[in-house]
Amino acid sequence: MSFVLVLSEFLPVGLLPAIGQGLHTDTGTAGLVVVAPGLAAAVAAPLLTRASGRLDRRPVLLVLAALITISDALAALAPDLPVMLAARLLLGVGVGGFWAMGAGVGVRLVPPASANRATALTTAGISAGTVVSLPLGSLIGLVANWRAAFVVSAAAALVSLLLLNFALPALGPTTPSRYETLTAVLRNRPIRRSLLVVALVFFGHFAAYTYITPHLQRQAHFGPSAVTATLLGYGLAGLAGNFLAGQAVGRSSRGVLLVAAAILAVAVLLLTRVHDGPLVVILVLAWGGAFGAVPLAGQARVMELAGAGPETALALLVTASQTFLAAGSFTGGLLTGHAGTRAAFATGAVVVLLSMAVPVGRRRIGA
Repeated sequence: MSFVLVLSEFLPVGLLPAIGQGLHTDTGTAGLVVVAPGLAAAVAAPLLTRASGRLDRRPVLLVLAALITISDALAALAPDLPVMLAARLLLGVGVGGFWAMGAGVGVRLVPPASANRATALTTAGISAGTVVSLPLGSLIGLVANWRAAFVVSAAAALVSLLLLNFALPALGPTTPSRYETLTAVLRNRPIRRSLLVVALVFFGHFAAYTYITPHLQRQAHFGPSAVTATLLGYGLAGLAGNFLAGQAVGRSSRGVLLVAAAILAVAVLLLTRVHDGPLVVILVLAWGGAFGAVPLAGQARVMELAGAGPETALALLVTASQTFLAAGSFTGGLLTGHAGTRAAFATGAVVVLLSMAVPVGRRRIGA
């Protein structure tokens, strides 16, 4: 399901120019289709975690998966930008709830010794979705149109819903998400700082990533096939980054997060100056590999520090990352519209570099 979530959320990234044209708006404004689900997910994650505290997680996750299917279908039919944004807000509700509650399901289905491996498998779905979403969107946009891409995403979401209904066992609630638990998590300074690090990385990444297609077209002068191939390489590099992070995160999730942030920032910053095709591809691959490690390292970090409140900590992580994702995409859209994609990329790189200056301690809740 993590694959379908990322596919649905980021499919528009490779289609923004076409979506903007189809909905009669500019590329920067079309970036709102990425901003909207991020904002909705940020609000939905803690609210749904709290509201469903005593419910079996299986039916809750099935409802959230159904919302994602409906959202993709509605987006495919959207006649204008307001309807498209409504569809994307609905997606955000599903995404926020699923990441807050579903991200920890894999850990509950395996022995404790395999917890990191289960987490890595879940986040591998994130990387796989990244692999497919951008090049798939570009490819379908070439052979059909952007609406067909959302039809494909809706079909994938429906298949995922059916598989979940067949394979997911009953999952009783974890420790109920009370306000006291939320307060305890927020009082933990290392968790607050870890959330800030992840949030800043997401802001900087999405300020640039949302507009990678127009950047490659305008700054590197890549044609449609070159853009599609480069985005596929980005996604494959993300899978490799996720795999490598899975091997190292058990030793130092903080170290993995900081190394990934450094590589990401440098790659994005250099992309504002480099125009040579092969070098651009190498930098995009480095960027993809670095960000492939971020969700896994961030999730592992807050779960290590959260102790008995993992769902609450994950809900806060979703809120922080999705809020800053939306803010980054929105800021990148403003900069792209007024100063070009280079300004969006440079701003994103600087924000990621700032994340590395945030000190992160080691105290667990209850320690």
